[in-house]
Amino acid sequence: MKKLVILICYALIAVVFAACAAKSVHDAGKDTPVPSELPSLTETPDEVSVIEPVYLTPTPTPETAGVTLVPWDGIVEHLFFHPVITYTEMAFDGDSQEKGLDDYMVTLSEYEKILQSLYDRNYILVNINEVWSEYTNDSGQTRMKRNTLMLPEGKIPIILSYDDVNYYTYMLENGMTYRLMLGRDGEIWSYGLDPQGNVVVSQDLDTITVLDKFVKEHPDFSHNGAKGMLNLTGYQGILGYRTQTEKGQDSPEFEANRQNEIARVRPIIQKLKDTGWYFASHSFAHNNFEKMSYNGAVADAERWFAEVGSLVGETQVLVYPYGGRLDKGDFKNTGEAFKYYQSKGFRIFASVGNESFSYIKPDINAVICDRMHSDGYTLRRERERYSKFYDAAEVWDDSRPTGDEYPINW
Repeated sequence: MKKLVILICYALIAVVFAACAAKSVHDAGKDTPVPSELPSLTETPDEVSVIEPVYLTPTPTPETAGVTLVPWDGIVEHLFFHPVITYTEMAFDGDSQEKGLDDYMVTLSEYEKILQSLYDRNYILVNINEVWSEYTNDSGQTRMKRNTLMLPEGKIPIILSYDDVNYYTYMLENGMTYRLMLGRDGEIWSYGLDPQGNVVVSQDLDTITVLDKFVKEHPDFSHNGAKGMLNLTGYQGILGYRTQTEKGQDSPEFEANRQNEIARVRPIIQKLKDTGWYFASHSFAHNNFEKMSYNGAVADAERWFAEVGSLVGETQVLVYPYGGRLDKGDFKNTGEAFKYYQSKGFRIFASVGNESFSYIKPDINAVICDRMHSDGYTLRRERERYSKFYDAAEVWDDSRPTGDEYPINW
């Protein structure tokens, strides 16, 4: 009976958004009311039979294994993903959302192959907070500096980050997992429905759980236990839990459910932190900062701190939605909005670019950087540029749509 109720609840969720070349799938569902009550799960439903995961005995760390550590002062690569498409038949079904999903996401099989390729090419995961730090210069000013990482010889540092790990409602009908949860074993699992509407609890279908398993199998893929950076908005809650306030929704029932969602997501946040994941702000509403007024940027930050930062804790990283920067596209400019965000504790401001670029601002205690985007668009069009990470032809998922609207340049 419980399973039937779950299925009925999720069947009520339907969000339609327009996906076109000029508009990201990020905007999908932002103006669509979120159901006031969604199934809240922090342990495996009784009806679901889950195969207990096999935990591999970690190999010794580089230090205990006697591996030579050498200084790294070169580029620290930064690659980011959106949530993966688990069921391609739901995403690539010919509707108006298909193009946006093809452009901005990778599929599950592509993601798995990319991780393997990174490992095979000797990349090692590092935490962005270990790459940069503050110091006081001779004039008594606090500034940012690049740290020299001590890495196993032959390894290349890379930061992996993940945008929109919120499980927006549009994702639920387009072949992605629904939320993260804690299983009875105390480990992170994903929860969702397959194309037939069956409940699926797994560690093999979500970017986070797949990387968790990969690092367990390849512990030398992680430096100091680093996994990835989770970049969260807040307008549809976080990690699949509807923790957000809603305009016009001030009933005791709505607030009680919201507080219940908050209580359920807290242990998941802690488990992620305990296992090498860390958080960044991706703004609250996922609006383009280049198009926002100063007051709008301030209001967005205040709401992010109130509804997201209050749950995930402090972060010094701001990841720009759409790559649109507070400096209005001029990284040497330090306007009032940038100064405000810096005053609130942000030190690393991450945009999107063709290379893993970084620049220490000389006039204020901050660094800006660009991340490279791993998605369908670059798989189709940027094979050579991304060849240092993986070969697009080798990771390509043949279930992607074809035709004149979906060109491949290799």
